[in-house]
Amino acid sequence: MMVPKFRAYIKDLDEFEYNDVPHKGHFVYGNLIKGKLNDDVDAIVGDLIEINDEYVNAEWWCSIEKGSAEQITGLKDTDDNEIYAGDILHFGSMWCVGDEYDPREEEHIGLVEYRPDYASYVVNCNGKIYRLEQVISFDRYSVQGNVHTNPATIGGTA
Repeated sequence: MMVPKFRAYIKDLDEFEYNDVPHKGHFVYGNLIKGKLNDDVDAIVGDLIEINDEYVNAEWWCSIEKGSAEQITGLKDTDDNEIYAGDILHFGSMWCVGDEYDPREEEHIGLVEYRPDYASYVVNCNGKIYRLEQVISFDRYSVQGNVHTNPATIGGTA
């Protein structure tokens, strides 16, 4: 069984120093605790170190903007990188038929997102939707960044 894992982008690295939050660059990885409906914050937390009827104590915690957590898809790219919602995925197929163009060759780049109408993670390539399960059947698929640090890759602005 896959244990859900989350990440969140933190623009200000000083926030990590406050609670000695482990991080990779601007991302914090851990478990998600959702705030109340009327609150504007959620939290990414480390493992629980103490729990009883009165309180819960986590190793560390980091407040994040409500709804900004990105969940792991449970899949890795061909370079063994974990794929998260919010990642930019490059994928395609190459056919070995000499140096000539082969119409079966294809190349795509898009944003990994969860789509409830598909009940699945998908890669959104400017409106053309590929289920993530479909993408992993391509010859090569790799994470090329994420929507936070590489928005121009998919037509956004930095």
